[in-house]
Amino acid sequence: MDLIYPDDVAPLAPGARGHNEMLPVVEPSGRVIARAPRAWCHSGSMLLHPVVHLHIIDRFSRIYLQRRSAVKHRYPLHWDTAVAGHVSYGESLLESLYREASEELGFADFYPIPITSFVREAPDQKEMVYVWAAVGSFNLKPDGYEVVEGRWWDIPEIEAAYGSDILTPTFESEFKNLKDSLLALL
Repeated sequence: MDLIYPDDVAPLAPGARGHNEMLPVVEPSGRVIARAPRAWCHSGSMLLHPVVHLHIIDRFSRIYLQRRSAVKHRYPLHWDTAVAGHVSYGESLLESLYREASEELGFADFYPIPITSFVREAPDQKEMVYVWAAVGSFNLKPDGYEVVEGRWWDIPEIEAAYGSDILTPTFESEFKNLKDSLLALL
């Protein structure tokens, strides 16, 4: 799993406006075809852009979840995948995964196991989601800004929270689909 960048800088996506953080625009194969500001990617343009997710599992079959901070635009104070973030233009997927893990949880000493990739479409955006897992006992330290807290959850506790507006819909859907694949790593 990785992105395939063109030899030169990719052109701006048609209609792209703004100058904030640039994201790669990709085909489902991972081929980068353009670049666009993050705000434009989330404005209803439906430009497919890559994100990384890391599920952290311990040997007791518990899943570490982060609680999103109140400053988050989407799903503030909801529980979510341990690590999730956008790939910046020019980054490889693993560079992005390690950057996000370090920023959100002070986490850099892990071996990422690739799980899957899929397209996730929301009303205002379209993401190419690349999913990894890390298995072990880790000392995780939420940054306090993007992530206000984190803790280990048992599988029955996660399943009991389905539909209760405690978990992000993205995590809930992803975990339902990947639970068996994640537990098979133990």
